[in-house]
Amino acid sequence: MNKKEQYVAAIDIGTTKIVAIVGTKDESGKIEILGLSKAPSKGVKRGVVLNIEETVNAIQKTVEDVQARSGISFAEVFVGIAGQHIKSLKTRGYIMRDQFEDEIKKEEVFRLIEDMYKIHVDIGEEIIHVIPQMFIVDNETGIKSPIGICGRRLEANFHIVIGQVAAAKNIEKCIRRADLSVKDMILEPLASADAVLTEDEKEAGVALVDIGGGTTDLAIYYDNIIRHTAVIPFGGNVVTKDIKEGCSILQRHAEQLKIQYGSALGDIAPEDKVVSIPGIGGREPKEISFKSLAYIIQSRMEEIIDIVNFEIQNSGYSEKLAAGIVITGGGALLKHLPQLMKFKTAMDVRIGYPNENLAGSSRNEINDPMYATSVGLIMRGFEHLETYKKSFNAAHSDDFVKPKKKVIPKAEEEEVEEEVYEGAEASPSTSKVTLADRIRNMISGMFEVEDSPIK
Repeated sequence: MNKKEQYVAAIDIGTTKIVAIVGTKDESGKIEILGLSKAPSKGVKRGVVLNIEETVNAIQKTVEDVQARSGISFAEVFVGIAGQHIKSLKTRGYIMRDQFEDEIKKEEVFRLIEDMYKIHVDIGEEIIHVIPQMFIVDNETGIKSPIGICGRRLEANFHIVIGQVAAAKNIEKCIRRADLSVKDMILEPLASADAVLTEDEKEAGVALVDIGGGTTDLAIYYDNIIRHTAVIPFGGNVVTKDIKEGCSILQRHAEQLKIQYGSALGDIAPEDKVVSIPGIGGREPKEISFKSLAYIIQSRMEEIIDIVNFEIQNSGYSEKLAAGIVITGGGALLKHLPQLMKFKTAMDVRIGYPNENLAGSSRNEINDPMYATSVGLIMRGFEHLETYKKSFNAAHSDDFVKPKKKVIPKAEEEEVEEEVYEGAEASPSTSKVTLADRIRNMISGMFEVEDSPIK
């Protein structure tokens, strides 16, 4: 497959929406989105799949739609993972080298990172990402890439992201039942950060706050390195729920009120304006003032901002965020939210749009904070493929050979299904992502990865 015929597909499984997206890269290296489809998500709560059937139906609907729109068929996807079960920790690891006169090789760095996947985690949890922060060679600190340096002891600080095994398995099961396979699973705040943050912001120090329907994701960068990640189990849905209960109206009317007339600052909302909501079952319409609505929204958003602020303080980088806060996700479009967040955190705040790395006619259509994670997944997908020098299993509908599944006994349902392609040999890209692949992806930004696989 030629480089210009390379496509990447991704699925963002959110609490309020499921997005299927397919894109390619143009000559300048920018992402061109060829198709995007969105469907309501009814089987997911706070980023965790609770209803397999509902989720599979939504995935199938969006995938069929995006394949029809773009004319691109695919059998593999990159998938985002988030949810209240995600947590992170910092740790340090080291290896002793036999030949300290020799230069440090990539394989030794891979071995050090691979060791981090073996650290103890609680039962039912697994390590999703191991991200090197800084390397140390013979007590010489502050090394970003130790390749080529001589030394006896190679050491590094790591940021480790942990999630529940069951949550990841349920996502994989939904994708498989939609006749697709998971190419790689990516932490959603990292994908969102790729889509909306600039390199200057990452270097100066910035906190990305992705306000979704069920969760608020946080990623803190400093000196171009991810320093802290967190998933807060509150999002736009709790605001809608408060409006519903506070005003005694239906959920759909509460969501509509929030989007059309909501504001995060009660003090500046007009006192003399009201909106009329249809009565339930033929009852009298209900009038709700803009000011009351704004105060309900403000009180809940202040709680979310307080938790975000706590996480920022807890990270130890609150004094180093020269670029302040970038908010993205569907919740970022709430009127006056940047002003409220600036007031509560005393930091600069801007809304992050995913058009920084986009090209083509789709640039304006998809330039919405709610699509930040989806665009970021496509970007991470291309980074993944370039790191491993592999092709992605996607092509124009006419050229594509659909996978023919082997019959697998029910007892083996938990295992990844094998795929046999008619008229083509199985490519390396169809196999399950190996630990070594995942490690190479983590450190691809630090130094160039060789074409040959790890021995």
